[in-house]
Amino acid sequence: MRILFTGGSGKAGRHVVPWLMAQGHEVLNLDLVPLDVPGVDTLIVDLTDPGQVFSAMLSYRNFAELEPGTGVPAFDAVVHFAAVPRILIRPDCETFRVNTLSTYNVMEAAVKFGIRKIVFASSETTYGVCFADGLRQPDYLPVDEDHPTVPEDAYAMSKVCNEVTARSFQARTGYDIYGLRINNVIEPHEYAEAFPAYMADAGLRRRNIFAYIDVRDLGQMVQCCLETDGLGYEVFNVSNDDLSVGLSNPEVRAQFYDGVPVRREMGDAETFYANAKARRMLGFQPRHSWRDVLDGDL
Repeated sequence: MRILFTGGSGKAGRHVVPWLMAQGHEVLNLDLVPLDVPGVDTLIVDLTDPGQVFSAMLSYRNFAELEPGTGVPAFDAVVHFAAVPRILIRPDCETFRVNTLSTYNVMEAAVKFGIRKIVFASSETTYGVCFADGLRQPDYLPVDEDHPTVPEDAYAMSKVCNEVTARSFQARTGYDIYGLRINNVIEPHEYAEAFPAYMADAGLRRRNIFAYIDVRDLGQMVQCCLETDGLGYEVFNVSNDDLSVGLSNPEVRAQFYDGVPVRREMGDAETFYANAKARRMLGFQPRHSWRDVLDGDL
């Protein structure tokens, strides 16, 4: 597929873009800074400017696409990851403005140019736990896509707004627009660097609902979305299968989730950030775990 990918220079994108290219896709990265990876083409675009976004949707990917002399090829899909990635980087109002306006511009241009597959990054923060002021417990466990999304911070508000925007564009067009409620993205090197601290103090993972997503499995998730047609508008939790701490599922519940309803039996190391919907509807099968790196050290 010929894919327009926004935010490919960010923490997740710089892994997912090369991963998609390795699957045979042609990718044009839209970002404010280039992605310094051999073979990746980046177009510098301010996504809050609708004119720049519309122009980018009709852009050549590189000089090689000039050679056939048949005009600009069409994009088959848009993957929208670009965003101010969390609170406390820019003022709250700017975080909300950039994230919502860029998403509207990207989706509007995509549907008006007839791009029938859009995958966009939503967030674990939509459930209101991650950036809560003080302790905020989930309503129930495991947290699935039916859990209420009532956050109080600007970043998560922007993501909930983006989901509404996506649902509205899908209702008008009938295109496939899939939202990924991505949990805490972990790069391979972070297992050795960060996870020993999580083993020593499981409470460090409370705001992430004790979950994570390996960036390589996130690439697989995007690929699953690109390969699956006809779902209309859907949102999916994106996480690995296991907890991000050394404690067992019952031990975490006893220590951190006392009194929180548990809706079904759970496995000893099973994540509280349910990914069953992605498994069922997309064939998503996470392959990586911190345990592959650190299990012998526990």
